[in-house]
Formats: sequence, C-alpha cells, structure tokens
Amino acid sequence: MVRLFFSVFVLVLFAANRMYVRSYHENGQLAAAGWKLNGQKDEFWKYYYSNGNLMEQGHYKMDSRNGYWYFYGEDGRLEMEGHMRNGQKNDWWLFYDMNEKINHKCQLREGIKNGYCLKYMDEKLKSAEKYRNGQKVKEWFSFRNFKKENKLSDLK
Repeated sequence: MVRLFFSVFVLVLFAANRMYVRSYHENGQLAAAGWKLNGQKDEFWKYYYSNGNLMEQGHYKMDSRNGYWYFYGEDGRLEMEGHMRNGQKNDWWLFYDMNEKINHKCQLREGIKNGYCLKYMDEKLKSAEKYRNGQKVKEWFSFRNFKKENKLSDLK
C-alpha cells in the first residue's frame, strides 16, 4: 500500500511540473504551442506566423533546441530542415528553393559550414564544396573529380 501511494505521489508531482503551453499573436492567431517541464521548453514545439502559417517545428530538451527541426517561409513553404544540438545547427541541413526542391545541403557544426556542401539545380547535382570552420577549401564541378579526391563515406 505504501509503495502504491509513493508511486501515485511521484506521478502527480511529475505531472504538476509538466504543462502544455500556448501563446497568441495580437490578432488572436496561435503563435506557439508546446510542452514545458519545470518551466523549461521540452519535447515538441510549433511556432506560427501571425497569418496562421507554420513557421518552425521541432524538439527541445531543457530549453535548448535538440533533434530534427523544420523551418518554413511566411507563405508556408519549407525553407530548410536539419539537426539541432544544444540550440545550434549541426550535421546535415537541407535548404530549399522557391519550389521546395533542394537547392543545397551542407554539413554544419555549431551553425557553421564544416564539411561538404552539395549544390543542386533542377534536382541535379551542380557542384560540391568542402568547408573547414566556415572557410571554403575547395569546389568541384565534376562528380568524377570529386570522387577522385574524396571518399563518398565522408558524406554520411
């Protein structure tokens, strides 16, 4: 009986510190919605423009963006998506053109290009660039030349 009481008490205590939160724009449209745990953003959140279109969505961990995020333009089209870690863009990010086709994708570390960037035109690979700490090291316009100088496994 004591064990059951303790379990229920812990569950109620945990639930009391976790709540679903919404905020609104001045025009009454939903601005943001998501979970807070102990006063910090946690788990899944969505943000909206004042016109009602989705602005961004993704996960938080202890008030910091972590996990996969999507960002949209005010017109509702997808602009970019990728991995966040400790509030910074990391790993592969995809960037879209006005038709929501991939324009380029880049490897980032703490929001800075670090690794490869692949550029596309009409969904075809146009060029590849290599960056080190935000500085362009080299660019290739031929996939054959790129393969000669790089390992495809580096694109993971």
